[in-house]
Amino acid sequence: MSGCRGKAMFELTEKTAIITGASRGIGKGIALKFAELGANIAFLHFNDGEKADETVKELEEKGVKVKAYNCNVADFEASKQVIDEIIAEFGEVHILVNNAGIVRDGLILSMKEADFDAVISVNLKGAFNMTKNIYQHFMKKRRGRIINISSIVGINGNAGQANYASAKAGLIGLTKSVAKELGSRGVTANAIAPGFIKTDMTDGMPEKAREAALAAIPMKRAGQVEDIANTAAFLASDEASYITGEVIRVDGGMAI
Repeated sequence: MSGCRGKAMFELTEKTAIITGASRGIGKGIALKFAELGANIAFLHFNDGEKADETVKELEEKGVKVKAYNCNVADFEASKQVIDEIIAEFGEVHILVNNAGIVRDGLILSMKEADFDAVISVNLKGAFNMTKNIYQHFMKKRRGRIINISSIVGINGNAGQANYASAKAGLIGLTKSVAKELGSRGVTANAIAPGFIKTDMTDGMPEKAREAALAAIPMKRAGQVEDIANTAAFLASDEASYITGEVIRVDGGMAI
């Protein structure tokens, strides 16, 4: 194993993680953190080949096994096929991170039905598809970690994001239900609810909206991708083996 990982608080050596939506943003940050801790990485993207190739190179520098898969998680059969491919390629899978998501913002008055359906399909049903198709693998192995990336918007709601808030709130319900179903099999399921995190998505927000978001945070600053990645690393580790069904807010106090 490469010596570039340095000292680690948590160890994920010889474990394999599937991470959806990991060619950029929070998903990429989680993949890099997991690789630093020794995990092999199978990550999904959807038609983002250039960014995926860059991410593969960065992950390979950590000295772990890496492969990118182009997959639309909203497609149930495609999700099943990609998980079968990953298990065949990597052997046992230990961690699933459901991070893939899209936004189609707008007030309900002007929101198109197609925009509502698209966000639900990717952000919520995509997580169901991946969980459903890894379910038996985790049951047979009697261990596994499922980490769903929800949002503070799924807790508080947000004007202009009815579709996104609905999907992220649904993800919390999915997390708790899976935790109850798989707990006796040694599988944990938890959700992370990021607040205002500095990513390409938030960088593209209008200045006034960005200022308003920062003003609502007691810590008066945006979070970093690493803040989410560190929380995910803990939940993926053996140290979190008795934590399940939880929603951990990583928001600088935004939802207090």
